[in-house]
Amino acid sequence: MSDFELDSRLASNSVLVDEGPLSQVRLMNDERFPWLLLVPRVSGITEWMELSGDQQDKLRIELSRASRALKGTDGVEKINIATLGNIVPQLHFHVVGRHNGDPLWPGPVWGNGQPRKFDEAVLKEHVAMWKERLGYSPQP
Repeated sequence: MSDFELDSRLASNSVLVDEGPLSQVRLMNDERFPWLLLVPRVSGITEWMELSGDQQDKLRIELSRASRALKGTDGVEKINIATLGNIVPQLHFHVVGRHNGDPLWPGPVWGNGQPRKFDEAVLKEHVAMWKERLGYSPQP
């Protein structure tokens, strides 16, 4: 996994929250939704089936952990998980908390509406909150 390089488009609209056993966990910089990205640190992979069985198991557990963290967020009624890859081919999973009445409900979040970036201070607070909720790294 040492030759892993994050696609520049993912880097430009998300921030690193933490490192799971297989994946970077990132927060989309869009205040409209609680929205995490999981990006396996495996070079050259574009599809789920290209991961080894062990990698798939690790990713499944990471997806479950992210989903549980999002489901525990105030107002979240539904979790949307998707891997599209039509624009950014690097394998990555969107895990989005949704609720009746959110700005795009019940439609998809991808390609709809304009993202609203977090204020820098609020973004830092959200990164810290998600880091704590996910519980990968030991807290000081």
